[in-house]
Amino acid sequence: MYASVWLLFLAPFFFISYNFSNELASNRQVANIVFEWEHDIPFLPWTILPYWSIDLLYGISLFICTSRMELHNLGKRLLTAQIVAVSCFILFPLGFSFERPETNGLFGSMFTALSAFDQPYNQAPSLHIALLVILWVHFPRHLHKVLIWSFHIMCILIAVSVLTTYQHHFVDLPTGALLGWVCIWLWPDTGVSMLKTRISTEFENKSERTLRHRLGIYYLLAAGTIAALAITIQGWGLWLLWVTVSLFLVSMMYLKIGSSGFQKSKIGQMSLAAKWLLFPYLVGAKINSRLWTRNICSANEIVDGVWVGRFPSRIDIKKHGYKTIIDMTAEFSAPRFLDSEVSWHSISNLDLLTPSSAALREAADLVEHKKKNGPLLIVCALGYSRSALALIAWLLLNKHAKTVDAAINLLREKRPTVVLKESAQTRLHNLLYATTAQGEG
Repeated sequence: MYASVWLLFLAPFFFISYNFSNELASNRQVANIVFEWEHDIPFLPWTILPYWSIDLLYGISLFICTSRMELHNLGKRLLTAQIVAVSCFILFPLGFSFERPETNGLFGSMFTALSAFDQPYNQAPSLHIALLVILWVHFPRHLHKVLIWSFHIMCILIAVSVLTTYQHHFVDLPTGALLGWVCIWLWPDTGVSMLKTRISTEFENKSERTLRHRLGIYYLLAAGTIAALAITIQGWGLWLLWVTVSLFLVSMMYLKIGSSGFQKSKIGQMSLAAKWLLFPYLVGAKINSRLWTRNICSANEIVDGVWVGRFPSRIDIKKHGYKTIIDMTAEFSAPRFLDSEVSWHSISNLDLLTPSSAALREAADLVEHKKKNGPLLIVCALGYSRSALALIAWLLLNKHAKTVDAAINLLREKRPTVVLKESAQTRLHNLLYATTAQGEG
């Protein structure tokens, strides 16, 4: 029933809004963005078949959902893609500049039917590609494994067909894919929309809030600067818009959303949407991590088989035989294909910010519970701050050190590069005080 309601709403909305933007563009002077090499793309009439097939997938997708939350998430993703794409068509209309060859027979009839409502104006971002990304992610979880690769091939053909049917220029494809991933990120599988997510500020002091806002504004300014550069360069420089989107989302995490924007699970894996959207930032973060730590030990054993270090690779984990990883980062995903004996625990915290008392308690409890299983590694990007705080919290809460200064000195003897801001030390003192008061009570 609910699937039918969604379809009865989405289908008319699609045609009405799409035709409206087409009509507006037809009465305006529109530009086009085309690369010289695109003139060599062949026109393949038969690819109208995979091009049209997305309509069938669109309709079926709503009826294969296995829960109401999944259905509503899918509906919201499809609706968001439509609204954003049509808004772009109206604000920044682009046209298709190639003359489509005359086609006869069945394929010709299909092109004629397509031309009845699809004029060559609604270009970037390609709504076709945005919807394809959403459906491409949605279908495999409902298909038998025998059909998965056939489905992927079908999706590839649909993606290529927007070029070989002379419906879109190349620039429309990556912008459409970007829109599709944004829609999936906005409406994650958990059902908690990024539009409603807010960073917790309950125990944040003024200096921490100021730092968080400053970092958010820095990322926002960087995003704006790179966007201006991309528009100025044009051509292949437009790929910089991917960097712009990535940095803009990170700025929103510091200003509003918090670490949940990375959509990282408790076992350390980010959502596919977060990985794609944040890819430029994630690459930069990984390079930064390795540059800062290239001349020091990747990790140091502090006490009782408990190690502190930078975010590890699979090789690092295997080399030292770690059985448990406590990950204090938000911006890194756990290495894929880890040994089944390795237990990964993620406690997401934004870079350069002090973890909350709750996060430090959670990390300390995990260390105490898991260290008996074998070598345990607490990590952050560099192994300088977030991981160090988690280790100190464990030392304090489990009586391995009596004071904050004693715990810091013990850590710095083994890992001198540790950096602890005044706000971080205050957080540790408050944590120790609260624990002591609770014990006395």
